[in-house]
Amino acid sequence: MPLCRLVSEEGRHKPIPLPHQQTLTLGRGPETKIKDQKCSRNQVELKADCNRGFISVKQVPLKPGQKLYMVNQLYPYFVEFTEDISLISSEERNKPMKRQHQKDSQEQESPASKLSTSCCTQQTSNGALVLGKATAHKAEPAGHWSQGLKVSMQDPKMQVYSDEKVVVIKDKYPKAQYHWLVLPWVSISSLKALRSEHCELLKHMQKVGDRMIQQCPDAQKLHFRLGYHAIPSMSHIHLHVISQDFDSPALKNKKHWNSFTTDYFIDSQDVIAMLEQDGRVSVKEGTAELLKQPLRCHICCKEQATIPKLKEHLKSHLSSCLKGETV
Repeated sequence: MPLCRLVSEEGRHKPIPLPHQQTLTLGRGPETKIKDQKCSRNQVELKADCNRGFISVKQVPLKPGQKLYMVNQLYPYFVEFTEDISLISSEERNKPMKRQHQKDSQEQESPASKLSTSCCTQQTSNGALVLGKATAHKAEPAGHWSQGLKVSMQDPKMQVYSDEKVVVIKDKYPKAQYHWLVLPWVSISSLKALRSEHCELLKHMQKVGDRMIQQCPDAQKLHFRLGYHAIPSMSHIHLHVISQDFDSPALKNKKHWNSFTTDYFIDSQDVIAMLEQDGRVSVKEGTAELLKQPLRCHICCKEQATIPKLKEHLKSHLSSCLKGETV
């Protein structure tokens, strides 16, 4: 029978064993090392079904690859199922070598069969399951759309720059005339996984982003921003380098617009400053609600009723830009 553990993504403490079919109550306390008063001592009840490969969180199934936040998008955990070698029968261990070799090959090709982690950070409207103050997110299998960056960054056809630390790709659905993503080769799930030791890496990512802007043929006409989404929908941390014209057919809705023109978009330098000062990146409570704000021009702040009207309004600013003014 597989063994189940609840693993702190931030490495705050040792993995917490979840015994088969036994209810375990967790929250603020010595097991989780959580001292946040917003987190109850009885924050969440978990029950593992090791045979079927999932845990129940207040009657909501949580499978390998899903993420559980203890409170308000803080203290992330993922589920881990591993085989208990001590329970494998002697008959199983003595199967023909050919069959064992096939099993070993399958394990090598599919490491996710032993451990599956994810870093989906979507809000309730995008599929999160709200459990009181705890939140469990939908699983992200290898082919899930949110894992697309990990595939794209490995594709030579997608790469526009790479070095030993980072790779730059074009955004598949650019929200402006120029929209690149700078991704580190090292696996970092999200802003919340960043620590002070990542400062130099993020500074390098910013330098590479600045270099992309310098090489852009319209660098003298267009204004650019470098930053991160506070709550990204795509797995693997990535720095957006985006021109502020927002002239793109892929910019289709309010969520797209507000994700780049409100405080939902955190400047690269601000992220680095937080890491240097606090050793972590803090996302303000209620940040997700920024995506629902009215459509306002990022230049003159005039409110627009629809995306088409906003885009028509932006043309006037772009026209000024082409006459020599910067946007």
